[in-house]
Amino acid sequence: MVDANLPIEQRPRRLRYIFLDLNSYFASVEQQEDPELRGKPVAVVPVMADTSFVIAASYEAKARGVRTLTRIGDAKALCPEIRLVKGRWPLYASYHKRVLAAVEDVLPIDKVCSIDEMRFRLLGTESSPQVARELASRLKEVIRERLGECLTCSVGVAPNPFLAKVGTEMQKPDGLVILESKDLPERLHTLKLTDFPGINRKTEARLNAAGIFSSVQLCAASKQELLAAFDSIVGERWWYHLRGFDLEWEPNSRQSLGHSHVLPPDMRNDQGCREVLLRLLHKAAARLRSEDLWACGMIVGVDGMKKSWHTRMRLPPTQDSVTLTEAVLRVWDSRDFEQPRLVGVTFFDLRDSDGITPSLFDATHERSRLSHAIDDLNGRFGKNSVYLAGLINAKDAAEEKIAFNKTWLFQEGKDDNEWIDTFRGSQG
Repeated sequence: MVDANLPIEQRPRRLRYIFLDLNSYFASVEQQEDPELRGKPVAVVPVMADTSFVIAASYEAKARGVRTLTRIGDAKALCPEIRLVKGRWPLYASYHKRVLAAVEDVLPIDKVCSIDEMRFRLLGTESSPQVARELASRLKEVIRERLGECLTCSVGVAPNPFLAKVGTEMQKPDGLVILESKDLPERLHTLKLTDFPGINRKTEARLNAAGIFSSVQLCAASKQELLAAFDSIVGERWWYHLRGFDLEWEPNSRQSLGHSHVLPPDMRNDQGCREVLLRLLHKAAARLRSEDLWACGMIVGVDGMKKSWHTRMRLPPTQDSVTLTEAVLRVWDSRDFEQPRLVGVTFFDLRDSDGITPSLFDATHERSRLSHAIDDLNGRFGKNSVYLAGLINAKDAAEEKIAFNKTWLFQEGKDDNEWIDTFRGSQG
């Protein structure tokens, strides 16, 4: 066969994946829900404070220089007419479910990658460029038909998931890009290094240090050069990814779990930090128990505008709220921050119950049963039906948010994070 005699990078690879990325998802949902916001610059924010940051910006806002993580005060200066909307996470989760139902009528979903991203596998004749384009176009149409005119998406089609995702970045908003193996890797030469998934500013600096400053140089580098540039086996995978090979490997297991929260202005004080930190701790501990995980380490901290404070501690394996609260209170006297803005807690070195040996000298397993009982009561009667007295002032703070790679909202009790349907999209 002729193909078998070609160098490996010149052998044809069929189109195998479609990747779909909803454009400015949170802001687009807000525009769909409120017709007054359509065509206007919109920024979704966690809290109405100039010192906080934009979570999502509409394309009208992006045209004025407002981006994700733009400081709200700066966003107002860039675009005085910008409309700020406090994030409504249950609403975005509700729309997410509707998107999934709509696209499943076109193609089975291979993987839901995040709240606004998903991928599809192409099989048989679906791999031909013509059929793949028709399917990609239909995915775009069905979202617009079922969800409404404000919900647009960019779609990439390629021989592997990595390049399909890259394709969504090449034409926004509302784009459709097909990357065939015969055009690779030259078709990628117009991209900046940071346009590729997995290359942030830190990685870009590492590549620059290895003499790679452009996508042309990245695509031309040998396997050995990429191994050295990335300083890991990841570099070799990049060589194959850029040429359209479909590599599979086991994803990393969960390494950490935590929550952070931007403080509202009235809680940017010592007492507010302590109360919200304990609230986050209890929510994160409930997630530990729901996933049957035990933490052997914890990081707590406060980000301040003038001075921040963080502390890291090792723990005997635990998942109960009381033991974790005691651990935080033991280190609280060492706090040293100024002008607090954000508090956070992260559990690390997580282990399954099967890997935990109960200690003879602490009561964490007995306390874990108590915490599970409280979880069960809240699950039956509603969030905060039962809670520790120390949380009374902050029990309703720190609502659940949808982070990167997250598609669901954790429920701390019956009916928690359910959205009362106000759907403004098409009903067809």
